[in-house]
Amino acid sequence: MTIKTIFLDRDGVVNKEVGYLHKIKDFEFINGVFDACLYFQSLDYQIIIVTNQSGIERGYYNENDFHIVNNWMLEQFKVQGVDILDVFFCPHGPESNCDCRKPKPGMFNQANKKYGINMEESWMIGDKEADIQAANAAGIQNTILVKSGHAIDEKNSKAKFILNSIEQAKEVITN
Repeated sequence: MTIKTIFLDRDGVVNKEVGYLHKIKDFEFINGVFDACLYFQSLDYQIIIVTNQSGIERGYYNENDFHIVNNWMLEQFKVQGVDILDVFFCPHGPESNCDCRKPKPGMFNQANKKYGINMEESWMIGDKEADIQAANAAGIQNTILVKSGHAIDEKNSKAKFILNSIEQAKEVITN
């Protein structure tokens, strides 16, 4: 049996983009993220976060710092009634030759291998074109770019939809 999934980038989609976020005190959820995720769950989607964390390789923070923030974030979701199935992260920098750093599809492929995901029925919500490229490379065509993180080149984007924030995804994802 396969599951349908909403893949979320973290920084700029789930929380406000602050650059190399690694402290709970700097973590601020994007307005509407909990409501959107509760809505996705009501449509029987699982939610998985896929996030590049190059600050680890760059030495700005370590994996333990990431896990502290990540566990806190997951607890906040749980308090709001949202179950995050899993979080996949790439600790490598842009010069790395890994297969997990978006725009490569490694994190999506790991998730698919672990959970058996129906990629055709799944969605990716990101704030960078690299999120869309990674999703497309993994077989996900349902893609949304949100303007709550980085600047977007709307004319050249491969995203299916471009929205102001994750809150508006409820208008697009309807089944």
